[in-house]
Amino acid sequence: MSRHIPPTYKTRNWPAYNEALKRRGSLTIWFDPEISWEAAPTGKRGRQQIYSDTAIQTCLTMKVLFGMALRQTTGFVESLLRLIGLNWAVPDFGTLSRRQKTLAVDIPYRGSNGPLHFLIDSTGIKVEGEGEWHARKHGGPKRRVWRKVHLGIDEETLEVRAVAITWSHVGDAPVLPDLLGQIPADQEIGSVTADGAYDTRKCHDAIAERGAHAVIPPRKNAKPWKTVTAGAVARNEALRASKYLGRAIWRRWSGYHSRSRVETKMHCMKLLRQRLMARDFDRQVAEVQIRIAVMNGYTALRIPVTETVG
Repeated sequence: MSRHIPPTYKTRNWPAYNEALKRRGSLTIWFDPEISWEAAPTGKRGRQQIYSDTAIQTCLTMKVLFGMALRQTTGFVESLLRLIGLNWAVPDFGTLSRRQKTLAVDIPYRGSNGPLHFLIDSTGIKVEGEGEWHARKHGGPKRRVWRKVHLGIDEETLEVRAVAITWSHVGDAPVLPDLLGQIPADQEIGSVTADGAYDTRKCHDAIAERGAHAVIPPRKNAKPWKTVTAGAVARNEALRASKYLGRAIWRRWSGYHSRSRVETKMHCMKLLRQRLMARDFDRQVAEVQIRIAVMNGYTALRIPVTETVG
């Protein structure tokens, strides 16, 4: 039997992608003189907010990018605004901390041209605290504190379209309907690709309700379900196909291996930092969402276009 030779890939848009990689290092892409830095009047009684959500998110973006504390973030943003020539006031560290807890983070995305092909997976990320060495040396708690991040990305644009943050004990499958709910109702979903942990009735029914095709490998001990819902019918068809073709061939035939792109996106999220700096859960949610906004901003600059050459 001949040895399998892995294919060779070539980037077709390397000059444009190279310029995009250089722009990722530019600090000016996060500041637009046309943005509304000051908060608009709400018309409600009480003291009005001074800074808009855009201003708070911009400052927290600098904090996430460079891993700084809130006080250092304030000084850093002040110096950047002076260098750019913008005479804007900068929120102090108390304002940033207070607003981060209730911040509605704006996650930009471009959207795909046709139906959305949704790739879903989850990963764990540590919360900032005592390290492994400190716990072993001084007898701290042996169980580390984790948060679970659930992502759904667009296969075409590689942008994150849905994100959820849960406690570490929450499973993967219960979060899938919430991720699908973050996609607008008028957005057509072509397929939803996920691993075997999502092979549940609720997941298949939620995918079928959106009129999408589920690419979820049945579990090894899977049995046919009673065909009382459209999701059960689609799942039984996938079970029969995987048994007839074999699991390896079914994965290639169904396009299941494209799910590796969402795993790559999670690696990119952890490149910003291996831990969450915030201690409060609501602030941790905002921190993760800001990371997603940063990654989508980088992706919008340019992504590599590769082709098989051999």
